[in-house]
Amino acid sequence: MLIVNPVSGTRDKSAIPEIVREILGDLPLEVRFTASPDDASRFAGEAVREGFGTVVTAGGDGTVSDVASVLRGTSVSLSIIPCGSGNGLARALGIPPDFSAAAKLIKSGRIVACDNGLVNGYPFFCTCGVGFDAEVSRRFAAEKRRGRLSYIKNALLDYLRYSPQPYAISVGGRVITETAFLIAVCNASQYGNNAYIAPRASLTDGLLDVTVVHTGSLIHTALAGVELFTGHLDRNTLIDTFRVSAATISRLKDGGAHIDGEPVSLGRRLEIGIEAANLRVYVPSEVPEFKPIISPLRSMAADIVSDLRFMLGLK
Repeated sequence: MLIVNPVSGTRDKSAIPEIVREILGDLPLEVRFTASPDDASRFAGEAVREGFGTVVTAGGDGTVSDVASVLRGTSVSLSIIPCGSGNGLARALGIPPDFSAAAKLIKSGRIVACDNGLVNGYPFFCTCGVGFDAEVSRRFAAEKRRGRLSYIKNALLDYLRYSPQPYAISVGGRVITETAFLIAVCNASQYGNNAYIAPRASLTDGLLDVTVVHTGSLIHTALAGVELFTGHLDRNTLIDTFRVSAATISRLKDGGAHIDGEPVSLGRRLEIGIEAANLRVYVPSEVPEFKPIISPLRSMAADIVSDLRFMLGLK
């Protein structure tokens, strides 16, 4: 089954059914287009019940998450054609942005069993979080036209007026109290758009990476923003990271959160867990491990940040 979200991202998706048909050859294909928010998960449920072997999902992170939530724990495999503005899970798995190249993984790729996280019983596949990134997700979801520039605009506007909040993180019998800019719980290494919030996170290690971002001076925060895109955020002194299989995040009042970039309302207490090796996904056969792929330009940017730290006397 091919599930297409025709309004995700900004690219024309009308050619995708024919691209997939050509790759499959004589294999049967059923095409479904979403028209309402619940359609993707409903179609995926029908695919499971009707015995489909693979569901190909052409959409953004929200659509992919809706389908993956239904397919997790089943024998039905997920193939992703990334069509959104961030494409976090696809990027983390090394799935190419080109429609044809992504679709060809059904034939040329391999299937891996990926983990998924849980927050208050809701599954997530890339990240969930509270704080600043949840506020950005809320504003971004309300935009009529999505894209990288829209995301950056909302991030800058929210940064200027956002106040850090107090949190208590309970892990393994100990409680960590933090006043944090944001807390991100990461199954994958990035939000999307190659913004690596947890550069060392793995989709197949049975653990979640918790990234706590503190507030700091303007220069510290600016460097953290650069390092988010160079894959070296974990080097920043504003950042604390640790790996968990379960945790509890508490806050003083109900508030916003996000699950895979989609804004949700969760209570004061967030119960975090993981379901290991729970989702079968097609990935490129030539990518042995899921690590940030740092281009020469990003490496140069990382070196510049390192030099700036030295010149400014920052650790």
